[in-house]
Amino acid sequence: MTPPRTPSKSKMKPEEIKVILATDCGSTTSKARFFKKLGNEYRFVASGEAPTTVEAPFEDVTLGVRNEILEVEELTGHKILAPHGIMTPSKGEKEGVDLYVTTSSAGGGLQMMVAGVVKTMTAESAERAALGAGAIVMDVMAVDDGRRPYQKIGRIRYLRPDMILMAGGTDGGNVTHVVETAELIDAAKPRPRLGIDFELPIVFAGNKEARVPIEKILDKAYALKIVDNLRPVLEFENTGPARNVIHELFMEHVMSHAPGYDKLMKWTPIPIMPTPAGEGRMFQAIAKTYSANVIGVGLGGATTNVYSMYEDKFVRTVSANLGMSYSICNVLKEAGTKNIVRWVPFECLEEDLRNRLYNKMIRPTTIPQTVEDLVVEHAVAREALRLGFEHHKLLARPLRGVQRRRTIADIFEQEAFEETYIDMLYIDWVAGTGGLLSHAPRRAQSALMLIDGFQPEGVTSLAQDSVFMMPHLGVLSTVHPKASMEIFEKDCLVRIGVCIAPRGVGKEGEVMEVAIRMPDNSCLEEQVSFGSIKKIPLKEGEKAEVEILPFRGGDVGQGSGKARKVVIEGGVVGIILDARGRPLVLPDEDNERKQKLIEWFKALDAYPERLYEMCGR
Repeated sequence: MTPPRTPSKSKMKPEEIKVILATDCGSTTSKARFFKKLGNEYRFVASGEAPTTVEAPFEDVTLGVRNEILEVEELTGHKILAPHGIMTPSKGEKEGVDLYVTTSSAGGGLQMMVAGVVKTMTAESAERAALGAGAIVMDVMAVDDGRRPYQKIGRIRYLRPDMILMAGGTDGGNVTHVVETAELIDAAKPRPRLGIDFELPIVFAGNKEARVPIEKILDKAYALKIVDNLRPVLEFENTGPARNVIHELFMEHVMSHAPGYDKLMKWTPIPIMPTPAGEGRMFQAIAKTYSANVIGVGLGGATTNVYSMYEDKFVRTVSANLGMSYSICNVLKEAGTKNIVRWVPFECLEEDLRNRLYNKMIRPTTIPQTVEDLVVEHAVAREALRLGFEHHKLLARPLRGVQRRRTIADIFEQEAFEETYIDMLYIDWVAGTGGLLSHAPRRAQSALMLIDGFQPEGVTSLAQDSVFMMPHLGVLSTVHPKASMEIFEKDCLVRIGVCIAPRGVGKEGEVMEVAIRMPDNSCLEEQVSFGSIKKIPLKEGEKAEVEILPFRGGDVGQGSGKARKVVIEGGVVGIILDARGRPLVLPDEDNERKQKLIEWFKALDAYPERLYEMCGR
């Protein structure tokens, strides 16, 4: 089934768009965000949320979308829904919208398998291209991945991906291995996850010399698309054409077969965008707007998406097994009980922890009912962020296979070219989105989760999505960039504050000294002992000049033990002086660890007093 053609976005006149509705169909919850042009600027007005209905017994995503929009109607008195879907265009002040856009990760989002010749070269480039298009990569197949042909065939049959991306070989190179990969795929006869009667999309972005034999093997039984080579030469990676065609095939072959999406696609004139792709656009907007290196995270119910924009290189990774509802027990499995419990300041038996997380997994829409439940959930979130970032750094690295000029110093650093190029000392922003971060009862809780999960170094601004609308604004930016950025800066982006954290580990008794010239020209001099954390109030929009003298051996961007002067902007929490050291190590002794956690939580006023009373019993 081919979805109905929708009007080209070029026909949308931004000046005529006054009322906007944007939705996101998540794995657990569907979220509506209602925007209006008020005077000369666009602003966020109201939101609505409802359980996603893509699975049995409903199997119609539009039911959840209608429920979330009904909540917006009740809150605003603005009529939006009609029997056929969305009322467009707007009529008067209280009826209809001029534009409806949506993103989706419901039903698992876009699930892909990628294949290349060499695992650390063309296969890795294919993985980056798929992730950049908003996909979940189920498996990476390569000639040198250690599996025998029958194992690869069995794996392809078992996975049932939505789409396959094939790469391999530089232009003009050998075609044998590329053709062998195509023959393996054809031998497996893979069937798509959704819809058994349509052709599985396969994108070939490899050696142009292999196009003719690839067509002979795959063109008849599959929806084959051929695009420019991902690695035309070893020194260059060209992911754009592959990403673009993945988006097109996602709409044409995948979304049209997901439960209810055929109806949803008729409601919007704009192609449905994968939720991670929408998030990625807005993290890139932060980097561009503030000329900054940015680490971003979308902490979802089923996945943890990490984004980096570092020196103009954009990378997205998805940890498909790390999430805060459906996948919460996978975090337990990957991190281990000990790593989660280390963030809990009260007695938490392993059996009790497992039971709490099992209950969350089987009831994914529930929210913490006690402060103990909240602390445990935040402990899991720290580990999901840590593991997701470790995965991200495996792909955020220089291209493999490229010949580099080495110096004599490289003899002593053989692994120098294998590590990630991301240096946390030069990350300017760490920002988060997703239900758990956006809806944390106190912003200081989000601050601690981001700091403990990513361990920023030097001077780093912390920010988060106010009510989880970054995906909505990402898809809106494809039609109306001005409206998207106005809402983003005024209603979406919440400045939590600035984290000042030296790289390195000090000794007991050593201090970090900070001199702060406040907006009223008053001066503060603060000392923070190694192993401690402290906050200094500095409101959003206020700027201060800070001079930092780290503890001995600490580095805040000027070299070991050297002072640094910088102008910073405040936030809801303010300035966070983090002298706990990098890497952050918690005490091994149980009671000492609990006391340290309580000390850190109290220093930022992160949790209500009853938590500390309970811990003291």
